[in-house]
Amino acid sequence: MFDLKSYLNDVRAPVDQMLQHYLSAQSSATRISHAMTYSVMAGGKRLRPVLCIAAAETVGGSREAVLPLACSLELIHTYSLIHDDLPAMDNDDKRRGKPTCHVQFDEATAILAGDALLTLAFEILGTAGIQCASDDQHRWLLAIAQIASAAGFKGMIEGQMRDMAFEGTVISKPELESLHRLKTGKLIEISVGAGAMVSGASPRQQQLLQTYAQHIGLAFQVADDILNVKGDPKRLGKATGTDNIRGKNTYPALLGLAAAETLAGQLVNNALKVLDAFDKGADSLRAIARYVIERKR
Repeated sequence: MFDLKSYLNDVRAPVDQMLQHYLSAQSSATRISHAMTYSVMAGGKRLRPVLCIAAAETVGGSREAVLPLACSLELIHTYSLIHDDLPAMDNDDKRRGKPTCHVQFDEATAILAGDALLTLAFEILGTAGIQCASDDQHRWLLAIAQIASAAGFKGMIEGQMRDMAFEGTVISKPELESLHRLKTGKLIEISVGAGAMVSGASPRQQQLLQTYAQHIGLAFQVADDILNVKGDPKRLGKATGTDNIRGKNTYPALLGLAAAETLAGQLVNNALKVLDAFDKGADSLRAIARYVIERKR
């Protein structure tokens, strides 16, 4: 039986250590670096770095080789959370059980901290691409381009825009799925895809892992919607019931809570079926797929 708890601990430890290294390498005496470190090291599931590393290992790659890539994805994710929490967007005052960045510091510092984390992520990616073996550089360049696309106006940012624009307006199920695949799914998909890509995955392996990631990316957001309805605020580290208050489009609101839970389970089962093409090397990805909907935070 695959021990997911031990695997997560084994992966998170070097990720946290490397994140701290990247952040401390900057000028730690400045207000902006304090805000960056505060938000990145506030905790969190580290799901995107874990997925990146698990995908790399599934296709025979090295954990150490993709660590810069994994950390960059977490920096991009944290930047998006800082900006999501801002008064102009979701106006949240708690994240990971702590005051959000703009509450702990101020709004201008939070905006700049998010900007700084995004640009630091691409500095790390570019440096890693330069330092890798020459035969691997084309893979890193392609991964960097795809990460930028996933995080940009064709991906996550478009999803954030739609999420705000549709507040108070009921949209269709296809529209909601498209919104979530952009806002949350794109970064999860590229976490899996880039980890596999720079590790030399075959086109067939990349295709299968992309399909897996599409299923769990949507399942993750459905589970997030459910937790906002029935989760424990203390375990989540943030308030619940906020989606309903803001008139957000969610799966429980559109389908009902029971149907949303059924959909999340179906998406995970679809992801697991895709992994039938892989051997036990994909057990980490199988366990993560189940964790996506069984988690309590």
